[in-house]
Amino acid sequence: MAVVLSALASGNRVNLTEVLEPLHPADIADLIEQLSTTDRARFIRLYDKEFYGEILAEIDEHIREEVISELSPDVLAEAVRDLESDDVVDLVEDLEEEQKETILGVLDEGDRVAVKSLLSYPEQSAGRLMQREVVMAPEHWSVGMAIDFLRNNANLPEQFYHIVLVDPRLHPVGNVSLGKLMSSKRSVLLKEIIEDAFQVIPADQDEADVAYAFNQYHLISAPVVDRENRVVGVITIDDAMVVLDEELEEDIMLLAGVGDSSVSDTIIETVKGRLPWLTVNLVTAILASIVIAQFEATIAQFVALAILMPIIASMGGNAATQSLTVAVRAIATKDISSTNIGRVIRREVGVGILTGLIFAVSMGLIGIFWFGTAMLGVVIAISMLINLIVANLAGTTIPVILEKLGIDPALASGAFVTTVTDVVGFFAFLSIAGILLL
Repeated sequence: MAVVLSALASGNRVNLTEVLEPLHPADIADLIEQLSTTDRARFIRLYDKEFYGEILAEIDEHIREEVISELSPDVLAEAVRDLESDDVVDLVEDLEEEQKETILGVLDEGDRVAVKSLLSYPEQSAGRLMQREVVMAPEHWSVGMAIDFLRNNANLPEQFYHIVLVDPRLHPVGNVSLGKLMSSKRSVLLKEIIEDAFQVIPADQDEADVAYAFNQYHLISAPVVDRENRVVGVITIDDAMVVLDEELEEDIMLLAGVGDSSVSDTIIETVKGRLPWLTVNLVTAILASIVIAQFEATIAQFVALAILMPIIASMGGNAATQSLTVAVRAIATKDISSTNIGRVIRREVGVGILTGLIFAVSMGLIGIFWFGTAMLGVVIAISMLINLIVANLAGTTIPVILEKLGIDPALASGAFVTTVTDVVGFFAFLSIAGILLL
């Protein structure tokens, strides 16, 4: 980075090009993202002649518009022409209309029609994810005919893994891997060497379900079909894995209450993203405080209760977060269903009971030796047991309930679980203390 910044400061185009030449496009994109807005503009002006499509495709969408606006029309046109249709769609779908039209305007007529066709599909669908460039062959062809076709075709995709076999109506009937193609005799019919792992993806299927299918069935590529079951594109494993990565990242960010924030966001954008969930947390904290206020007299008589309350809240919160994280991920990977939800809940309750008993005994003994009151040890032991059971139960059931209601469990579970564990934990602890200690 220091060498890059030095080249930018001195305006040395040659040095900058030499430093970046051995780097992968993804690494160059990462470097661009780390630069300040001023240095980013200098970078693009110096490196514009070398700027190619793969770099543009790898840049974080939060700063993509800024980068595109800095590129000269000629450089932008050359960069975009290098990309496959699915990469162009990924590039333009989140841009403002003016910039979208700018990019579409530099494409060749055929590419422009293909990209507009992909953009007509719903967002986050297989149609948006696929590429239109598909290698197809009639099901009656032999290996020799297919090899000759590939050798004589100048318009093959830059990367592909299968030949899709189709019937006369362009309905897909199977995949033939390039490895199987090259290792078979020329006289062998293609339909005799089709792969067992073959899945057809509807164009309107949600991209999360597409990624799940690739992961579940170990697919490398899969044809995409329209409502008449005709092949309209293909999805490859690299695109499916990007979706899986994005889904995982989204779940993590939502669980933390920061949405789709990025380190490239401005202060105002970051505040707007975080403020709603900080407000929700404030409301849950007020609810917990209201519960505590109902036992003001009890706390006044036993100051030790105020000392021990944070322990109850912390243990319940951590136990709930553990259970919640496992549940949200299981929902995303479809490992939780109506057939096993009862068993999962019973397991979590069992975990809550066992961990609760262990920490109940530990904290009970600590309470006795710390404050010299056996009954205080009993109070915190019972409270710890109740809170850990409730925490594990809430961490599992709340995401499942929200998912059934059509609400993203990663987005809303944290606030509900926090409320339940804090309110139940404080209420159990203080009410038991009021009964046993007064």
